Amino acid sequence: MKKSVLTRYRVMAYVTGVLLIALCLGMIAKYALDMDGAADYTQVVSIAHGWLYVIYLVFAFDLGSKAKWPVKKQLWVLLAGTVPTAAFFVERRISRELDAKVAATEAPAAVKA
Repeated sequence: MKKSVLTRYRVMAYVTGVLLIALCLGMIAKYALDMDGAADYTQVVSIAHGWLYVIYLVFAFDLGSKAKWPVKKQLWVLLAGTVPTAAFFVERRISRELDAKVAATEAPAAVKA
């Protein structure tokens, strides 16, 4: 597994997480606080989050298939983009786990070159 696969996943996890928090704040502003303009904001952020979540799913699935995760773990990572702040915690845990694997697979290649 290459470091670029992990990096793509990490970037999309953060982007998805930030947009989901922004969407939740927009929904609070729209429904609980009845703020003017919040409807336009939530519409734009929800569309952006939806499309970027699809990209997150593709990158997370690619990472999971290359890391040979069991289905249960794969689903856990895929669903992390739907729970506010979960993407940050899951990303951190996955990154810690896979950084060692990536370093181990890239180190022998660097020695051979």
